Amino acid sequence: MRPLDRRHFNFALAAASGLVLSRSAAATPPGTFEVARSDAEWQRLLTPAQYAVLRKSKTERAGSSPLDGEKRAGTYHCAGCELALFASTTKYDSGTGWPSFWKPLDGAIGTRQETVWFMSQTEVHCRRCGGHLGHVFNDGPKPTGLRYCMNGVAMIFKPSGAPS
Repeated sequence: MRPLDRRHFNFALAAASGLVLSRSAAATPPGTFEVARSDAEWQRLLTPAQYAVLRKSKTERAGSSPLDGEKRAGTYHCAGCELALFASTTKYDSGTGWPSFWKPLDGAIGTRQETVWFMSQTEVHCRRCGGHLGHVFNDGPKPTGLRYCMNGVAMIFKPSGAPS
């Protein structure tokens, strides 16, 4: 039997739990963001699942997002502020159950280090509203070698040619 690498271990753990996982880091990264709302405003504007992920840094259940299987040309935007985050040309099937990309759009994201279950990892958030999107790992494809593993519920997909 082949040992599990970190990506498949995290996938197996999340899939086995079937739960939205908590993070030990603060829910919203510190700092000032262009789009700033009160907690009550975020709760009113977002679905409960979007609020849990974007504002409380939860993780959606693996395989639960239709965006994981999205194959059309277009752009993935933040569900909190609609900032364009990823082009469909950088999306790939990582086999984890979450939408994965090898590169964000320029100036779209921010990152910070966090510790979860005694492991250090890099959290990815929307640079405009600070919403939690997912994590970036060093096990992705060329040309970057990075895997931006995103929560589908944190994003909305806009197909090419669709009105903005």
